[in-house]
Amino acid sequence: MTKKNKFGIEPLAPVGGMRRERSVGPMGAAVREAADDLHASTEAKVEQRRKNAEDAKAFRDAQAEGRVLVRIPLGEISTSALPRDRIDLEAVALADEMEELKSSIRARGQKEPVEVFRDADGVLQLKKGWRRLTALRQLLDETGDEAFGTVVARIDDSAAERLERYIDMVEENVVREDLTFAEMAQVVLEAAADPSVEERDTDVLVNRLYGSLHKMKRSYIRSFVTLLGELGDALRWPKAVPRNLGVEVVRRMQREGDVGGLARVLRQAGSAEAQRAALERYASGAGEAATKPVARREKYECRVADMKITARDGECRIKADLDFTGVPRDRLEEAIRAFDRVLKGG
Repeated sequence: MTKKNKFGIEPLAPVGGMRRERSVGPMGAAVREAADDLHASTEAKVEQRRKNAEDAKAFRDAQAEGRVLVRIPLGEISTSALPRDRIDLEAVALADEMEELKSSIRARGQKEPVEVFRDADGVLQLKKGWRRLTALRQLLDETGDEAFGTVVARIDDSAAERLERYIDMVEENVVREDLTFAEMAQVVLEAAADPSVEERDTDVLVNRLYGSLHKMKRSYIRSFVTLLGELGDALRWPKAVPRNLGVEVVRRMQREGDVGGLARVLRQAGSAEAQRAALERYASGAGEAATKPVARREKYECRVADMKITARDGECRIKADLDFTGVPRDRLEEAIRAFDRVLKGG
């Protein structure tokens, strides 16, 4: 029985028994394609906005944590906020090592960034990288090349305590540089005298500033804190005091109590050699001899193996039957560094 609709009309049978195919026309295909493209574009834009928001947040976080490097004009950076952990910065600025650093920057540019922070007045203050900043300033003065007029830096915008700034500064140099115990002790004294640092106990400050060092080294630093604190400007060449001698002098100071006589002798010392001799006499308990001025020697000579050594104030001359220009530079530098370590009691 054929099914009819309500109008009594029977459906037409397909011609040849085949059903008619309904294909999308050109206009329909274009509309569908446009709709698909719009949907895909909308999803892509939503994903891109999400990624942009994530990138922006990551950048803000990195900027707040000081992980973003920026170029800053040299004139915008001050070095007045923190004392440098080096005694006699002028000598450091004129040293051969500074020339080597400048040569490296000329050839390869600044490879390691400095680190700065903003003080209460919004001024950018140097925290790490005094040698790099000084090298760039010298290069700018010497060449006038504006390529040396900016420094690559990290800006630390964190609300760190004043003492944390000291710790950041000294940790970099303790790791990278061969600082003397006198230089490390000087930072402790500077921090103790800083009105923005709450802690005043130098023993506590040694542990806070140099907590990464072995306890024996911290003990040596405490001895030099006492040495510099008691003798003050009477000790004119603190970097020249060997470690063991400094410790022995402090032990005797703690037994004797009064260091006025030693301070008077040290003020009359005309050289680091004379200063050392006075300290050695005091440490050995030479009595009255320790309070007498040490006569300054013009020079003395000695022989080591086949080398003749002539020592004067500020000069040590070595003569040997050897062409020093034929010695590889790295080996010669290693020998000089060893010589310097022994002189400083290392």
